[in-house]
Amino acid sequence: MLVFDAHLDLSLNALQYNRDLRLSVPEIRAAETGMSDLAGRGCGTVAFPEMRKAGIGICVATLLAGCMKPAGPVGMWNSPPQAWAMTQGQLAWYRAMEAEQQLRPIRNQHELKTHLECWSQNSDTAPIGYILSLEGADSLRTLDDLANAYDQGLRALGPAHYGIGRYALGHDQSGSLSAAGRELLGEMDQLGMILDVTHLAEATFWDALEVYEGPVWASHHNCRALVDDPRQLSDRQILALAERKAVIGVALDVWMVVPGWKRGVTKPTDLPNANLNGLANHVDHISQLLGTNAHTGIGTDLDGGFGTEQTPADLDTIADLNHFQTILQGRGYDDAALSAICHGNFLSLLKHAWT
Repeated sequence: MLVFDAHLDLSLNALQYNRDLRLSVPEIRAAETGMSDLAGRGCGTVAFPEMRKAGIGICVATLLAGCMKPAGPVGMWNSPPQAWAMTQGQLAWYRAMEAEQQLRPIRNQHELKTHLECWSQNSDTAPIGYILSLEGADSLRTLDDLANAYDQGLRALGPAHYGIGRYALGHDQSGSLSAAGRELLGEMDQLGMILDVTHLAEATFWDALEVYEGPVWASHHNCRALVDDPRQLSDRQILALAERKAVIGVALDVWMVVPGWKRGVTKPTDLPNANLNGLANHVDHISQLLGTNAHTGIGTDLDGGFGTEQTPADLDTIADLNHFQTILQGRGYDDAALSAICHGNFLSLLKHAWT
């Protein structure tokens, strides 16, 4: 089945982890034997061959370079010009993968339709379609960069990541949307971009929904009712997103899947339901809360700065998303529901956003 993955940090892995994603996951792991400079070394899960095995024909692929404080280990820079330069380098990598027929950009309705036709005809050799998204807006030196980025193919944007951003506060902070953030959303509205509410501080989330008039999604989020953390969506937030016809992509970062996780200490095998079955509980919760599965999708966030040390216990590579489909089928999701969750809901959002 076609899978739409709403969040993959492909360029981060290619440039900051120095991974050749044309190789298989086992080959990449072997090349990282003995390395310990970054989290997830030697146990990555994402590469183009395994994406194909999972049926991932379309993904939302990120540009990621922030200036927020406190800084994290990757994707963080000391000035907006440095961060902007990094996103331009990441964009150059995407262009290189286009030239090699590994990836195909999707920027409008026509390109979406064309890609789906090509993928349905031959998913073994067709390029993987990608929609370009910016995770955290810190790299925008001024709002003039936003229009330039749109011309380069940017179609979605999440104003915040972690910490204190230049335009918005991350989920680990507390506070309202800044004046700069409001200007940013106004420019996004004018361009017709998709607002990704992932990582927004809760007060900022509510301000953004009030200010922004365009299409919205939550690319990689799970449920606070199951794992009580500000990074998760509350039931009230889920209901508000459904009212906006948004789609929520469930994430495979396992600390977001099951309660009781201690970073750097807990292993996926230590806790019951720290697996794909536990992730299915989040799909169930959203679907049951809303009385429909029309707002649920997949946004794996795999290799988003971690590897199998922080993924579901029964997932070795992203190809194991096939097992997740089997689990959902076992819970009574029929073919129509499974199709909607795996790709249909996000595709429907795009078709409405790009009319």
